[in-house]
Amino acid sequence: MTFADAVSECGLIAILRGITANEVEAVGQALFDAGIRVAEIPLNSPDPFASIQKMSMAFDSKLIVGAGTVLSAQDVNLLKAHGGEISVSPDCNEAVIARAKELDIEPLPGVFTPTEAFAAIRAGATHLKLFPAEAASPITVKAWRAVVPKHVRIYAVGGITPANMQGWIDAGVAGFGIGSNIYKQGSTTADVAKSAKEFVTAWRALKK
Repeated sequence: MTFADAVSECGLIAILRGITANEVEAVGQALFDAGIRVAEIPLNSPDPFASIQKMSMAFDSKLIVGAGTVLSAQDVNLLKAHGGEISVSPDCNEAVIARAKELDIEPLPGVFTPTEAFAAIRAGATHLKLFPAEAASPITVKAWRAVVPKHVRIYAVGGITPANMQGWIDAGVAGFGIGSNIYKQGSTTADVAKSAKEFVTAWRALKK
């Protein structure tokens, strides 16, 4: 399963900021059972590469697992060494995008302006993270979709809830990154399962 396959099945990326290695199997199973197929472990989490490796091995071919807050080419090298498949960043760093492409990892750079979006596309990115989405609006995506190449997918990240997904989808986003509304430090597996299911149910209803 590729990242494109995974987000075609369900366009939700679970952002597991703060997760620990002893949680990843139970949380990963809760996400998978709910219907989510992509998990991102930000690099400012405790021992993130251990968590990425453990989740990647436990859910091989079931979940696409990668890193968030990827800020350097060296981060990408470590991500590859620990089995990660996606490299998500808060910014548009062309060196990070290029290194991810070299290592056959899918880059998802963070962009907030057309200038950043097209810099990312020229560097080889075909998936863009609009961040922080709560500081933008669906109107932003609608305007971008008029000029961004059709094969490039845009994901809204930040402030997304089941209740506000409709406008973003109508504007042309391909999916969403969901952080603390699915997982935050202290969440139980039951909490994650409940929140993930609510998001997946809303996603499926809107994509019918």
